Amino acid sequence: MVSKRKKDAPEYKAEAVELVVSSGRPVAEIARDLGLNEGTLGSWVNAAKRSGSIKDKPLTIDERVHMKELEEENRKLRMGRDFLKKAAAWFASQNQ
Repeated sequence: MVSKRKKDAPEYKAEAVELVVSSGRPVAEIARDLGLNEGTLGSWVNAAKRSGSIKDKPLTIDERVHMKELEEENRKLRMGRDFLKKAAAWFASQNQ
């Protein structure tokens, strides 16, 4: 078990964050391995991202294609939802 003093050290936090970023493993798994609370490690990672000390990996071509497909599907679903809202409002106004 790592002592409390070591866990508070900025070097320890930076190493733990780097392990999350470089390994690609879930935060929960790494936190368990290091004996840390999942939320604590997650907040360290989020703070590092906000401060700009780590960057997300750029998307691959396959990921970009998938993202475009999901955006298109999302657009169609929103259009369908909006149409159904308008239709429901129209039918509600006809029953009065």
